[in-house]
Amino acid sequence: MAGGKNATPSGNVLREKVVTLAEAMGLEVKREVTVGRRIWGARRRIDVVVTQPQSRITLGIECKYQKDRGTTDEKIPATILDISAWPIPGLVVFEGEGISENIRSYLYSTGKAVEFDDLDGWMRLFFRLP
Repeated sequence: MAGGKNATPSGNVLREKVVTLAEAMGLEVKREVTVGRRIWGARRRIDVVVTQPQSRITLGIECKYQKDRGTTDEKIPATILDISAWPIPGLVVFEGEGISENIRSYLYSTGKAVEFDDLDGWMRLFFRLP
């Protein structure tokens, strides 16, 4: 997860919720996959990379959790831009009351983000699962 040692425990909890959901669907999961560099030069780590074993369809997932108002709102637009540079399709999964309504609207408008509560259905469509 972005932030490494400074990442909030709640962000790690969201990442593990995503991992648990993906594994329950029979998908292969890797955490903290390093691939290339971010738009500002830092090494890029994708929080979760999920692969459907039979089709080999792969999805990278960034997990963004914000309990209270904070800097996540400021980081999300850069995250959406960074996903476009990934070598695989990507998605931001977000959760938390601290994500402002403006940023929620922005996330929905990108087509590259989904709230955790909607992730199950989204992944079933993406990976063509029942």
